[in-house]
Amino acid sequence: MARPSQRAKLQMTNEELQELRRISRSRTERHTRVERARMLLAYHAGQSVTEIARQFQTNRPRVERTIDRALSIGVLASLDDLPRPGKPAKISSKARAWILSLACQKPKDFGYAAELWTTRLLAQHIRNRCHDEGYPELAKLSRGTVSKILRKAEIRPHKIRYYVERRDPDFDNKMVQVLHVYQEVALLQAEQNQQQSPPVALLSYDEKPGIQAIQNVSPDRLPSPEKQSTLKRDYEYKRLGTVSLLASIDLISGEIHAQVADRHRSKEFIEHLKYLDEIYSESVKIKIILDNHSAHTSKETQQYLKTVPNRFEFIFTPTHGSWLNLIETFFSKLSRCFLKGMRVDSINELKTRMLAYIDECNEMPTIFKWTYILDEIKTVH
Repeated sequence: MARPSQRAKLQMTNEELQELRRISRSRTERHTRVERARMLLAYHAGQSVTEIARQFQTNRPRVERTIDRALSIGVLASLDDLPRPGKPAKISSKARAWILSLACQKPKDFGYAAELWTTRLLAQHIRNRCHDEGYPELAKLSRGTVSKILRKAEIRPHKIRYYVERRDPDFDNKMVQVLHVYQEVALLQAEQNQQQSPPVALLSYDEKPGIQAIQNVSPDRLPSPEKQSTLKRDYEYKRLGTVSLLASIDLISGEIHAQVADRHRSKEFIEHLKYLDEIYSESVKIKIILDNHSAHTSKETQQYLKTVPNRFEFIFTPTHGSWLNLIETFFSKLSRCFLKGMRVDSINELKTRMLAYIDECNEMPTIFKWTYILDEIKTVH
């Protein structure tokens, strides 16, 4: 006859019982928590320690430890391991702080040629200097330990992440002025829907320099059924030169006004202004969003503007604020959808095909809209 157990019964509330049942059925909880919950449920249901051990294919001491811990500290608390003191740290907190301080400096500050730390170089430097700095426990420091310390502190001295320094002290005011133009566009588009002629032309302008004219050395091999699925091209090519695209996009109609030139100096910019002057009615004021390129503010440009007083108004984007200029959206589309993979036999062919592409875009113009919430920008007084 089996000897009756002298271990106390497991008492639990309805909430604890429901939580144990939930954990026992869970597929996302840790295996140890699920197994302990099932053992406690079995013991609560009246099964003996031997029966539970046989059911879970384990030994009696393990089942007894699980039950005794639940009786001692509580059902739910017993599902997790108790904190343990662990092995004494070999590297002191001061030594770790010294390692992190080194990682936050450049190797060249310590006489090395490298620009960035590697774990190998940093570990080597630490081993060489640890005795002088009072951290002899680091004499055998490995690359792996250095990597763990840096990872825990979320420091990656071997990585570079670029940023743009805001050097324009008037950045916010200039940004708001540009965004107010986009707000004006929305109002004029509504008036245009009412068949009213807008009193002002709102344009976004920029240059795209350095567009390469590239020629094939060998002819392309076109796709062929059952032979090759893609166009094949020789790796070698010939550079014929570069051209610059000077383009304005009408923010109300979406039409693109473009010229292709060999360069993009004040002379070419003035030619583009004259081109716009011919397109729009004399009664229309032409507002242009553009960047601070020297050609836009040169003496030659200023002299031309004096010959057409009150015809043009420039709204300059802040320094490093090219992302505010919507023409950049078109340039991105041009690069992705047209210029990528372009091969020509002459610079003139490149110019002709670029203008033909822009004519195709103007057949079904895309009206680019700025979606930034203007209410979140402070108003210029």
